[in-house]
Amino acid sequence: MILRRRALLAWAAAALVTVAGAGLVGCKDRGLKSSEDARADVQKLVELTAKDVEEVERGLPEGAKKLTELLAKEVGKDGDPKQNAPAVRSALLKMRQQVPDLGIAKSTFFAFADDKGVAVRNDFEHDTMAGKDLVKGWPGIKPVVDGAPYAATTGQFPGAPNPAGPDREWVAAVPVKKADGSAQGILVTGWTYRRFAYHLQVTLQRDLQDQMLRNDDKGKMPIVYVCLFDKEHVYGAGAPGAVPVPPVNEKALAEVGLHAKTEAGPASSPLKITDRDFGWAAARLPKLGRDVGVVVLRSDI
Repeated sequence: MILRRRALLAWAAAALVTVAGAGLVGCKDRGLKSSEDARADVQKLVELTAKDVEEVERGLPEGAKKLTELLAKEVGKDGDPKQNAPAVRSALLKMRQQVPDLGIAKSTFFAFADDKGVAVRNDFEHDTMAGKDLVKGWPGIKPVVDGAPYAATTGQFPGAPNPAGPDREWVAAVPVKKADGSAQGILVTGWTYRRFAYHLQVTLQRDLQDQMLRNDDKGKMPIVYVCLFDKEHVYGAGAPGAVPVPPVNEKALAEVGLHAKTEAGPASSPLKITDRDFGWAAARLPKLGRDVGVVVLRSDI
């Protein structure tokens, strides 16, 4: 009887160990699965980014041609755009409407600058660029001032800091000529890292939801966050009125060392943040810059 009780106790203890071990494995597997799923997500975002940049590459030269026509109408053939900023804004708004690629581009601004790169007007209602040297903020667009047909670069335009944290911009520029072919100025467009990360995050969330509907999946939507990164910082998705990436998540990703880990190619790994199992996957975005990348942080509930 005693031997039988001892055997039962030993069996129960072994069962508890097995269950506890299974729980730990399951917990680990959730983070691993999330990181594997995030790898597929991040590849989609690399492809989407390339498509978004190509819209600008195609549309901006066409926009410059259209802007030449519109400035002649809005300002006058012999008029000086610098003396009629409202007309320049009107021309920029009409230009975007009339060039299909620019109409769908993810750009957050379009600006016209003179032939030295000093901003005349952007398309915002309240312009904070006018009178500022765009080349100083984005030195990589100087080749366009010097006559190059196109340039794209990254930089940080001086101004009020983003309350969400450090931010940078990707910008592209092309020359704008007068009807006679002489230089008139440059056309510049672009987006901030945080605003573009928000675009990628919203697109990914929508795609995941659509996929669940197509598969008649009754489970819960995974939690997903998208950030851009470079050598210095991680830039969480953010836009006016939007819920930002939680600072604790952005900090955790910053501590991963994403830039170094993606040096040889895409990378991924499980990650625990405030007792929740996540998985991340990251890859570089050569269309935005050699040192710029995107990371997806995912938790499958």
